[in-house]
Amino acid sequence: MLNSPDIEKIIETLSPLEQKIIPYLNESLEKIKEKTGLDDTSFLRALRFLENKGIVKIKVAKNKIVDLGTNGIYYKKNHLPERRLIILLEQKNHITIKEASELAKLSENEFKVSLGILKDKALIIINNGKISLNASKEEISKKTFEEKMLESLPLEEEKLEPEQRFALDNLKKRKEIVEIKEKSEVSFELTPLGKQFLGKEIKTNLLEEVTPEIIASWSKNKKFRRYDIKSEVPRIYGGKRHFVNQTIEYAKKVWTDLGFQEMSGPKTVTSFWNFDVLFTAQDHPVRELHDTFFIKGVEGKLPDKKLIEKIKQAHESGLGGSKGWGYEWKEEESKKVLLRTHTTCLSAKTLAKLKKEDLPAKFFAIGRNFRNETTDWSHGFEFNQTEGIVIDPDANLRHLLGYLKEFAHKMGFEKIRIQPAYFPYTEPSLEGAIWNEEKQTWVEVLAAGIFRPEVTIPLLGTATPVLAWGPGFDRLMMLAHEIKDMRQIYNNDIKELRNKKFWIK
Repeated sequence: MLNSPDIEKIIETLSPLEQKIIPYLNESLEKIKEKTGLDDTSFLRALRFLENKGIVKIKVAKNKIVDLGTNGIYYKKNHLPERRLIILLEQKNHITIKEASELAKLSENEFKVSLGILKDKALIIINNGKISLNASKEEISKKTFEEKMLESLPLEEEKLEPEQRFALDNLKKRKEIVEIKEKSEVSFELTPLGKQFLGKEIKTNLLEEVTPEIIASWSKNKKFRRYDIKSEVPRIYGGKRHFVNQTIEYAKKVWTDLGFQEMSGPKTVTSFWNFDVLFTAQDHPVRELHDTFFIKGVEGKLPDKKLIEKIKQAHESGLGGSKGWGYEWKEEESKKVLLRTHTTCLSAKTLAKLKKEDLPAKFFAIGRNFRNETTDWSHGFEFNQTEGIVIDPDANLRHLLGYLKEFAHKMGFEKIRIQPAYFPYTEPSLEGAIWNEEKQTWVEVLAAGIFRPEVTIPLLGTATPVLAWGPGFDRLMMLAHEIKDMRQIYNNDIKELRNKKFWIK
């Protein structure tokens, strides 16, 4: 039992919200809200404050509620698809599947599902492509478990009857008919300390804030409410950009600080710019459907004939001392339109526009690309890449290594491995990987090299050295933000995004 001075001290800490609900602590939650006029947020906040002072103990019970989904709301009003099919068959029995599909006004999927359900329930027979009812009028008019379930929602999952659980399992197999929500129910109980406040109406008239008027009319009789600086307060999440955008903006600043200009361009390009200009043979596996997303029924436009002829020569017989690929290059193949597989196509277009007086020059890009790949923890069918090129007659491999290491360092990575590799459009070619401590493995994040003469001669007119690289930016983000699975980058879970630290390096 606390003595009077202790109680007085607690009373001096009570906020106006707490003072409002204390007289009614022996009432139900709904009664308290009704008598105090507090909304749910203010009421729960007052309870939390009282819990911090040891006056009440809050209990939170979480229940799963089965409720109507988007399609469920529609079907409750307009009947489930199988019921609509039955209604049609009652009017026109023994009709063809095609006719039933048209008259029922159901989507293809809804119609197929309805047929399957009615067959499983032995309500219809399908014979020689025709549908007939296979039950009495009484059986047909009887509501199914699923229909009864939709009419009775919402329900607590734990309290479902066996036939309701059966219906729920069936409805869950279908898209957005039902959804299960988690609902929290709050209750509280008084502590021994709290019981001492029962029935007391507390009005302290203590000052809550400092205002100019209070300062102007200050007197020693005025007193401020005691503040408990140790008590928890509601967590506030400030507005911030998505961490993906934060990281992209940071990387752009890294490149611009190093003197690079930004490149940009559309996400759809022709095979000419995505593959041919980069000396990728027209029978190379990367051009297959299992690697690249092609757009059907679209033919792209090619640049001027002079550049086309040079690319044709590079592929068929070679340029700058090379022998080319030794096959017949087809212009039709280069007109195919696709979702770009890398941002290197932007580099190729930039090189084609440069004049001799523009050199030396440095460019970068950060953009989304698409590849027909199976998704896993380190691969995705769409991904961000950062591209860089340096066009300089004096550039060499040592400079390329320096740029790669400097970018990795500025992005916060110290453990980087660079080793020889092969790419059709660079010689020498390099691959760079960063160590993933969590997975205990090297993660490939970049491809780099010096463009071959077959690339630079058609685009620049001479075999000027062009340093080029393309780090996989999403993989860099995974490592930088300690994300274990690439698929989590775009989950957009609001709780995770709120707790994600602001990008600072």
